[in-house]
Amino acid sequence: MAEQIKVLFAAAEVVPYAKVGGLADVAGALPKALEHLGLDVRVVMPLYGSVSREQFNLQEVCGPISVSMGEETETVTLWRAFLPASEVEIYFLENQRFFHRHGVYADTKTGQSYADNALRFAFFNLALLEWIRKDGWRPDLIHSNDFHCGLIPVYLRTVFDHDPVLAGVKTVYSIHNLAYQGRFPREIISKIGLPQRLANPMEAMEFFGELNYMKAGLVFADVINTVSERYAQEIQQSAEFGVGLEGVLRSRSADLYGILNGVDYTQWNPEKDQLIAQRYGRGDLSGKRKNKVALLKAFDLPWLRKQHPLIGMISRLADQKGFDLILQVSEEILALDLQLVILGTGQIEYHRKLQALQKRYPEKIGLALAFDNSLAHLIEAGADMFLMPSRYEPCGLNQMYSLRYGTIPIVRATGGLADTIRDVDQDPESGNGFVFEEYRADRMLAAIGRAVRAYADGSRWQKLVGRAMEADFSWGRSAQKYRQLYQRALEK
Repeated sequence: MAEQIKVLFAAAEVVPYAKVGGLADVAGALPKALEHLGLDVRVVMPLYGSVSREQFNLQEVCGPISVSMGEETETVTLWRAFLPASEVEIYFLENQRFFHRHGVYADTKTGQSYADNALRFAFFNLALLEWIRKDGWRPDLIHSNDFHCGLIPVYLRTVFDHDPVLAGVKTVYSIHNLAYQGRFPREIISKIGLPQRLANPMEAMEFFGELNYMKAGLVFADVINTVSERYAQEIQQSAEFGVGLEGVLRSRSADLYGILNGVDYTQWNPEKDQLIAQRYGRGDLSGKRKNKVALLKAFDLPWLRKQHPLIGMISRLADQKGFDLILQVSEEILALDLQLVILGTGQIEYHRKLQALQKRYPEKIGLALAFDNSLAHLIEAGADMFLMPSRYEPCGLNQMYSLRYGTIPIVRATGGLADTIRDVDQDPESGNGFVFEEYRADRMLAAIGRAVRAYADGSRWQKLVGRAMEADFSWGRSAQKYRQLYQRALEK
């Protein structure tokens, strides 16, 4: 029998303890799926001030441990709990200076990124390695995620290259969104305990006169992956998707893989969802209509005499997510027989423009400038369609949630959207949504128009909804691929 692989899964955010984006969902679900496959997986994250020790039953297990960064020394204390509904241990690194505040990356009052993020996440990376050295549990492999953990492979290959405990520990580095790279002033190198040469021009951490934590992870990790097969190709092909790192990625192409994220169906399933107005399944869709009524009421929208399809969006209000396209043809969209609800926050210009649009069309558009998990579930359950016109989308989860809720996706063919949604007009037998290729407002408008016309054909729409709800993007499939990826890293 093969030896059990021991994996430490390191992330800056993990559901349900702290969440800013999709990384938290992955970090809260993938380790549990890996544990079901027989791996010894443990998770580690910072202990932010917002994480309740009482609510999550945290127990202090180790510390204080001294951590040297440059000329300064900090201490870290370890706390432990278990991921909900699992036997997966999660460890929290406590440090008053760097993590006692409530925000993960930014001040919760101002929205501004913390000025010391370079030090905060360097400390997190270094502290978890010092903990391994002192604790006695040595992973075979550390799975690092995004720029916040980009220095783990660097420390292992430089500072701890000959350490009797850490030497030989392999690394997998996951890119969840290449746009967020962790770029900081070059002089930071002297404060984070790494060799000065790494910051020199053309070296592993230097990037246009700055330090780049993600670049460092890409250079030093044993194996790299990103969160869909399509995105793994896109980020090597052009500066638009590679965001300046396309050359580095191409140089590591032999070690770069794409594995689609999965869906936690214990949380996103209309048959079990406690956050929607009425649960329902493929055999009886009457509950979906009741959720639509509840959703319209939540946004103070009328039930129009002629029933129109209701399109939902849950998104950061940002250029990446296609809101520039929506505003270019907003009048044309709202001239169609449809209603639209949008939940999210983001760029202030989109807040203002969408608010103005909502005032002009109060019966056709609902807007909630907030993060609201309960409302997000109701949108998935109550909308007829879900719009994701992203400029790029490493994976995307809402299109997969939508399928299970019988809410038909309208997407641009990019990244994980292209890997999960097939156009029903091009593939009538197995299509599960409406897809447009070019990032153009008229192409998006045409896809929305095709969806509205299909909705008017009741029999065709019901078949499409039924087929969509049969899709299975559970984490089990992805976990199998991650196990294979870990094996590749261990064999390097």
